[in-house]
Amino acid sequence: MQGKQKENLNNNTDSIKGRNVFTNKNFVLCFFGALVSELGATLYSFAVGFYILEVSGNNAFLQGVYLAVCAVMLLLFTPVGGVFGDRYNKAKIMYICDYMKGALIIVGAVLMMLFKESVAHIVILFFIGIFGNIVSGIFNPASGALIPSIVDEDRIQQANSYFSIKNSANGIVGIILAGILYTTVPIITLFFIVGVCYVLSGISEMFIRYNHTPSTEKMSIRLALSDMKDGWDYLRIQKAIMAMGVIIVFINFFIAPIFGNFLPYFIKTDVATAPSYIFDSFLKPELWTSVFSVLMGVTTMLGAIILSTKVQDEKIGHKLSVRLCMIAVLMLLVAFSYWFFVARGKSLNAFLITFSMATLAFGFLVILINVPSNTMFMRIVDRDKLSKVTSIMSVASQGLTPIASVLAGAVLQFMGSSALLFICAIGFSITAVFGLLNKKIKEI
Repeated sequence: MQGKQKENLNNNTDSIKGRNVFTNKNFVLCFFGALVSELGATLYSFAVGFYILEVSGNNAFLQGVYLAVCAVMLLLFTPVGGVFGDRYNKAKIMYICDYMKGALIIVGAVLMMLFKESVAHIVILFFIGIFGNIVSGIFNPASGALIPSIVDEDRIQQANSYFSIKNSANGIVGIILAGILYTTVPIITLFFIVGVCYVLSGISEMFIRYNHTPSTEKMSIRLALSDMKDGWDYLRIQKAIMAMGVIIVFINFFIAPIFGNFLPYFIKTDVATAPSYIFDSFLKPELWTSVFSVLMGVTTMLGAIILSTKVQDEKIGHKLSVRLCMIAVLMLLVAFSYWFFVARGKSLNAFLITFSMATLAFGFLVILINVPSNTMFMRIVDRDKLSKVTSIMSVASQGLTPIASVLAGAVLQFMGSSALLFICAIGFSITAVFGLLNKKIKEI
């Protein structure tokens, strides 16, 4: 393979081939840092979403503007992060960024203590959101490309599996903890807790050590643009990676509207207005969203645990395509069941049960796709281009999501939920079939 480095790049004495990655000190430090910082991110995103509504008089448009501005900043600076990640020490980038985010949120909390007006709080939150997502754009590509540098090649899937377990646990426990803290402690106290989480993460990442050859070229705008072009040119040459990247982009495009647009719309228009529904004695309509999230998180964690014990496959393209086809069948089932049970007024409860079962299966299948595909990217992409390639893929997938959300909103408004579900299911199915028939994908 072009540029493939056969030797162990990390030269890490703690990483012994065949042993569990938790015997690797560098991995433990990285894992703990990610665990603490992502907990802080979960607490913050939960709190700031509700707090903007609270201090703005339930202004959903203002909340939407905040989310859009944050997303744009993240997209703009992720390619820059890709350039930095391939040229500079990834662990150093990570801990500097975590310290910056921690300091930013703590300073913001202090300013909120000094300026108590609602307008001032909104301005401060926008300031934190803009600069925090600039820092995240720098952080994410380095973080996403660090694992191959600190663990042995045959342990990459295990490492990714443990990170997926962490993400699933954070999605369950973190959200619950965020709800408890938001309702029991002042918002400023919660922000201080978040800031401390980022600082603790930075402390952990400071002790990560791996072999890194510093770039001798002085960073400039021209050099950064050249590096971005280099990453794109590399993707165009690697046809199999490019094909898989295109599939990932369209997977996100057709999946995002289901959970971002359809689900809250379904809860608001179908569940909340129903005279009764299953478990309505203790589940408010909005809590059904949490039920679906927890169900998905449980099976996602189960799938990650299973993968952590498996030997990683040399070729995974065909398996991934088959699993995508299985998700396509699930999406078609959900679309049909909504049309039959809800749109035709048959049984809301039947659809709630069907969707619950679908989320269980979906969570399990998604992790069986995400972990092997991430492992594949980390194994076959040249190490000196991994951050750039990761950033390009991230921007491509995230960049289409706002477009998908806008289009999905229009479909919901003028055509209804059934139309959106069938459009997403058919689009996803076409993507899955493309992957199944693509010869290049079968090679990876």
